[in-house]
Amino acid sequence: MSPQVLVLGANGRCGRAIALAFAAAGWRVHAQLRRPWTGPAPPNLEPLLLPIDAHDPIAAAARGSRIVVHALNPVYTRWEREVLPLGDAAIGLARSLGASLMLPGNVYNYGDPIPAVLTESTPFAPNHPKARLRIALEGRLEAATDVRSIVLRAGDFFGAGRGTWLDALMLKPLRRGRILYPGPVELVHAWAYLPDLAQCCVRLAERADTLPAHTALHFPGHAVTGERFVAALSAAALDLGLISAPARIGGVPWRLFRAAGIAMPLLRELTRMSYLWRQPHALQSERLATVLGEHAGTPLPQALHATLAGLYPAGSVQRQHAIHGDSALTSRSRCS
Repeated sequence: MSPQVLVLGANGRCGRAIALAFAAAGWRVHAQLRRPWTGPAPPNLEPLLLPIDAHDPIAAAARGSRIVVHALNPVYTRWEREVLPLGDAAIGLARSLGASLMLPGNVYNYGDPIPAVLTESTPFAPNHPKARLRIALEGRLEAATDVRSIVLRAGDFFGAGRGTWLDALMLKPLRRGRILYPGPVELVHAWAYLPDLAQCCVRLAERADTLPAHTALHFPGHAVTGERFVAALSAAALDLGLISAPARIGGVPWRLFRAAGIAMPLLRELTRMSYLWRQPHALQSERLATVLGEHAGTPLPQALHATLAGLYPAGSVQRQHAIHGDSALTSRSRCS
């Protein structure tokens, strides 16, 4: 019998990538959704169109699941109200199912300023609101001693759909031969290619029973300078025919965003986190290789090529619209 997994928030960019990775690995996937699944679904993926507070129906539909993936991520402007209640709902479902709980984590826990090198033993710094919320969320996982929990911490997502820094901001002026970069290009920034992260989640799920009751691991991903990242992005765009010459690098108008944040709450919240682009940081793992063995992941040039090919399918209306769009960030964007 195939192992089963419940993915909460399976229509989000991270949840969808993880759900598809589990399905591809032969797991039966129960995909909790707030809106219908779009596009083709694997035969072993079962959409559950239920709100997260429908505890009993979700638990009944996902009975037999060994893993619950907490991929619910509220819009930035609703974090204060929703982060901890969503975490409690995920813990409750894992408890009811007798399952291990997996949480894709981020680097907010380390506060501002953020250390340049982040390992699993780097201390947290709850010195801004989102850091305090993420620390509290992980604290609740650790305190739930009757639920095995795994946190896999990663940098900014790219790949596997829209709603990342790439399509929401960096590629907006691509038709004019420019790529925006949100910080100094000489600094190292932590990135996570979602298909690689999703594969790592599956591999950890297969070994969940061998891990301590609460485990926090780092996904190293791609820690590269802005210059290297944009060069690889530009090369991929050239190869796909999206631009005709290497792209120029443009900056992000954070001061303008900060001023606009008075009327646009999302921009206000994003600018509060802009320190992550002004301070170098990289994720290193002291433990992941011990658990899973060495895994190189997808090289950055190939990962960015696949990402752009997915964002701009050849000859599609979506591609033309994306290349010619000039708006900055929409109220629906979620950059993690």
